[in-house]
Formats: sequence, C-alpha cells, structure tokens
Amino acid sequence: MATVTENPGKTSLRPAPRIEHTQLFIDGQWRDARSGKTFETINPATEEKIADVAEGDAADVDDAVKAARRAFENKAWKKMDARDRGRLIYRLADLLEENLEELAALESLDNGKPLRDARAADLPLTIDCLRYYAGYADKIHGYTVPVRGNYFTYTRKEAVGVVGQIIPWNFPMLMTAWKWGPALAAGCTIVMKPAEQTPLTCLKMAALAQEAGIPDGVINVIPGYGPTAGGAIVAHKEVDKIAFTGEHLTAQIIMRNAAESLKRMTFELGGKSPNIIYADCDLDAAIKGAHFGLYFNQGQCCCAGSRVFVEESIHDEFVHRVAELNRQTKLGNPLDLNTQQGPQVDRNQFDKIMGLIQAGKREGADLVCGGERHGSKGYFIEPALFTGVQDEMEIAQREIFGPVMSVFKFRNDSDLVARANNTIYGLAAAVWTRDIARAHNLAADIKAGTVWVNCYDVFDAAAPFGGFKISGQGRELGEDGLKAYLETKTVTVALG
Repeated sequence: MATVTENPGKTSLRPAPRIEHTQLFIDGQWRDARSGKTFETINPATEEKIADVAEGDAADVDDAVKAARRAFENKAWKKMDARDRGRLIYRLADLLEENLEELAALESLDNGKPLRDARAADLPLTIDCLRYYAGYADKIHGYTVPVRGNYFTYTRKEAVGVVGQIIPWNFPMLMTAWKWGPALAAGCTIVMKPAEQTPLTCLKMAALAQEAGIPDGVINVIPGYGPTAGGAIVAHKEVDKIAFTGEHLTAQIIMRNAAESLKRMTFELGGKSPNIIYADCDLDAAIKGAHFGLYFNQGQCCCAGSRVFVEESIHDEFVHRVAELNRQTKLGNPLDLNTQQGPQVDRNQFDKIMGLIQAGKREGADLVCGGERHGSKGYFIEPALFTGVQDEMEIAQREIFGPVMSVFKFRNDSDLVARANNTIYGLAAAVWTRDIARAHNLAADIKAGTVWVNCYDVFDAAAPFGGFKISGQGRELGEDGLKAYLETKTVTVALG
C-alpha cells in the first residue's frame, strides 16, 4: 500500500482536486447524454455545486449495453488469456495507487468523508480488492465428474456476460472495486451506474481503466438517476446479471422489474447490526471498537453497529466514555486532515437522520449527547448517543444510516439472541467477550452474514460479505463473490 508522510510545517488543509471527467463513458469514449441533460453534484460540506454531470437515461444505457455486448463477444476480451486479463486488473490497481492522493481528495470532496479516511481506508481497500481478483483471473476452472457409463464429463466456468452494476454513495470507489474486480476476473463486461450523489471517482476510475489497457466497451459508466438510468439497466434484455448495493426497497423494485427476463441477481443491502458487549471483555477495546463500528464514515455504513447491547454492570461506564469520545470528535472540512467526521452525503440523508433523532426522543429514549446540526452550512450532525432504547422503537428497527448509536442494557443472556435477531435485517453483528465458547455459540446463533468477535469492521477481499434475511442475497468478495459472475456448463462426451 502507498504510505503518506506529513510535513508538519505545512497546513493540514488540502486543496480541492481537479474535476476532469463529468461525461458518460461508453465504448471507450467520453460523451454527453443523448438528451443533453445534466445534473449537479454537490459538495455536502458547503452545499455548493462541484460540477454538472451528464445525466444518462434509457437511450444512453442502450448504447452502453450494446457496446458491452460487442466487447463481450469480441475475441480481444472473450478469448484473452486469463493471465493477461489479470495483468490488466493489476495495472488498474497500480494506477489507483499512483493516483492515490488525487483520488482520495476527489472522494472526500464529492462524498464528504474525511480525507484521512479516504487515504487510510477507502483507497487501500479498493486497491487490495482489485489485486485480489487480478490474482484469481487465471485460477477459474471446472472439474471432471465420474459419471456412470462410458462417458467423460467435465464442467466449464464461463462468464455470465453483460452485467449491470448499481452502486451506492457511501463508499464510491470501494463499491466500484467490489463490483468490477470479480466481473473483470470472470471475463464479463460492465455497465455501471454510480450513485447520483457521488459519480466523480467512478468516472475517474473508468479513465484509469482505459489507461491500464482494458479494451473499449468492457467498462461503461452511466451517471444518472435510479428510476431512469438504473431502471433502464435492469429492464434491458441484453443485460444478463444485475449486481446492486443499496436499500432493500430498491432491491424489491429491481426484482419485480427483472422478473420477466429472469436475470441473475445479487444484492448487498442494509442492516441494523447488533453489537454485544459483555462485562468480561477488554472494555477499552470494546469502547473503541463500538465507537468506530458506528460512527465511522458518518455512520453511513450498511453494517454499522447501531444497536449496542451492553451488560448492566458496565453500562454506565460504557455510555459515559462513548459520550466523551463523541464530544471530542472534530467535525469540519473533510479536506482538513484533522477532521474526524464530515457531513452526511446530502440534504435528503441529513433530513432523514434528523427526523429519526426526533422520533427517538418522542418515543422516550434518552439523548445523552449530540443529535444537533453542527454549524450553519453543510450537512453536519453532531454524533448522537441514545440510552433507554426499547427493542420496538423506531430508532431500534429502522436503518438510520447516520451517526446515531442506540444502547440497550441487558442483565443476562437468556433472551439476548432473540433480541439481537429481532429485526428484518441480518447483515453483520459483533460480540465482545473473553469467553471464547460464548463467542462461538453466539456467532452460530445470530442471523447475520458476518459476525466479528472482539473487533469490528474488519474487511478483507478474501472474506465473503453479505446478508441474511432482507439484508441481501448472494455474497460480495472472496471466491463466493466471483461465483456470482460465472455460469457452470457441463460437457459430457461419449467415449465409445
């Protein structure tokens, strides 16, 4: 990974990056939308326009899908040696590393996340994901099957084809890599719609993919809105698979609209993750981990540990110390390296979070600290901490996707598993304890796709990630993430 050395003699405020790409990227060409429409991408820290971005719709999606189909059938990609395909993905990862500073600043500007987080987390994870799948490209293979009779049977693993990929705004570059990595390794071609709130880094990555030598038409990027650009991708008959990350309500719409064509689909959706803290844990580590597990990225993480169950004997100390950390959190310009928390991504998200904070107070939860707007400009919310939360309260059941922690007290674990599972979601969970048997038993009983023990938000490109229940279907990352972009073909040959 690239390392960054600070010069203490210079200001911690970094200049805003250049905006190079705001058009659609189709078949290796930068072009305006056929309609000529554009939309504004807004700096959430200032509420000012960053740039006008081309607004793609069904006509542009059709162009992109046709380009992706030609590229998929073209021998330059379909018949490319798998090791050479991996080499191109490695080259893209190298270019991201070479442009780390510019990309981190662009991500921070468009999304509002602190630059320090984009440099230390988003970019390294993005680069690592691409390198992981680059190494997998030449290791995709079938197997022989000992069937009855005088036959030779084997399987082939073949690319699904043209894939439509729709990503959210909370980790724009990382979500791009999670989608591109396995699709490219498998030999698929791509039509991607980035979130309308954060299109800029995905467009920059498309430019770097072209520079890396990935053939024209293999990657196409259509900024735009969900009902128009996203809906057109889902409905297009030449798209073989949809990969979507976002809200479960949108996934339900996608499933209904894709029913006629029976597209392959994978969804990575929301969560309301339980974080269980026992009195026998390393309390210092648990407090630090729980604080990070909720407030990182302004609370805008699908796996955020938003329901914190704390054993009664340590409850008050836990709450006091988390509240102190909240009061010490530095909110401000995300391009300032001293900033720890930036703004929420846009006005809609800001209003939703503030509305849910008010709902928590109305229902009788105790707001210990935070929950107010910070400053007069930008979508900043002081990190909020609720106690006295009951399992059926709105803030205990709805995904807030913001800097709001709800703490629940428990005396014994007789009904703890039932309470932890008392939600429509099942994305992630965590357990903090020195009792390893208890940890393993809880990991088995909690209905979640990921369970962390004595840690939180530990991600690796090799470890599958996804949800139970309404938190999704299929998996991202690891070998499981690659399988979603492959079809299995059985070949049987008579030997006489």
